[in-house]
Amino acid sequence: MACPICNRPTDKAYRPFCSRRCADVDLGKWLTGSYAIPAGQDDAEDDDTDRAEDSNGKLH
Repeated sequence: MACPICNRPTDKAYRPFCSRRCADVDLGKWLTGSYAIPAGQDDAEDDDTDRAEDSNGKLH
């Protein structure tokens, strides 16, 4: 198995990484949001937030 950061062979002590340095690089990517998956808005959420109710409870 290869280290996901530098592609060197993994070290049993740092699996799946090869070293503490690569493990720290990976942690830094998680903490800064580099691995974030962009989320899209649901159409249902957009519809609900754009409507306003009058005093009788009817949507506009």
